Amino acid sequence: MNLEKYRTMLTVVDCGSLTRAAGELGCTQSAVSHALDSLERELGFPVLKRSRAGVRLTGEGERLLPAVRSLLSAAEQLEQTASSIRGLESGTVRIGAFTSVAVHWLPPVLKEFQQDYPHVDFKLLNGDYHDVEQWLSDGSVDVGFVAMPAGVDCECIPLMEDRLLAILPLHSRFENYPKFPLVECETEPFISLLQSSDHDARRALEAAGVKPNVRFYTKDDYAVIAMVEQGLGISIMPELLLKGRHDALQILPLIPEAKRTIGLAIAAGQRAGPATRRFADYVVRYVTEQAGK
Repeated sequence: MNLEKYRTMLTVVDCGSLTRAAGELGCTQSAVSHALDSLERELGFPVLKRSRAGVRLTGEGERLLPAVRSLLSAAEQLEQTASSIRGLESGTVRIGAFTSVAVHWLPPVLKEFQQDYPHVDFKLLNGDYHDVEQWLSDGSVDVGFVAMPAGVDCECIPLMEDRLLAILPLHSRFENYPKFPLVECETEPFISLLQSSDHDARRALEAAGVKPNVRFYTKDDYAVIAMVEQGLGISIMPELLLKGRHDALQILPLIPEAKRTIGLAIAAGQRAGPATRRFADYVVRYVTEQAGK
């Protein structure tokens, strides 16, 4: 069995096109096409439909995809374990993260880890809570940052409680408020993340019995911030996301207070290799040290 052909197939599926997959794999588009043709001949059925609009899985390819992800995940675990036995940590750790973690936590953790284990490579997928949970479930990532409780069959480690804060335009009628009453979200224009992404604000509002006056939806955290700056409405954001920013905003604690719990989800059972678990140790240590400061 040639695993490289299956890696090529998975890369094409994740990238959505042969051209982008070739760039990701560091080869020519012709080489990608040849590998796919060879794989389909071996399997005896087509796995991808190709058109000018891109590529998509056939029905047979859809059925095959979970097994392909499991196969490559097992192969990576095997490589990490063998490297660990040889005394040389190596392999690839695939990480799923949402914006605030990707911006504030991952760069220093990755820098320290790479200094100690220069032979370990990383693949970072950045998305929202729903994306990360999906990647964990289908095996696209080995470890992911989640909002707890998370709906995934993984080992989950609580890392930190992160306050939720109200963000408002400057010089609003709340300018002299020490804290922001959540009930005001029922009348003020509210800017929301998509429902699949907006676990934090939705949980806080539901716990307070508040139905927000949602006027805008977006998937991007920083788009929400920019829209609030322009006076289009108000929103609720985690404190970690706002850390170090200098936006033209008023930021207030909430009444009642609300928090999210950030956790680290590690692939269940034996799916996580030694390098993945070592990386998880570095994350826990970093967050603990930051909390102490």
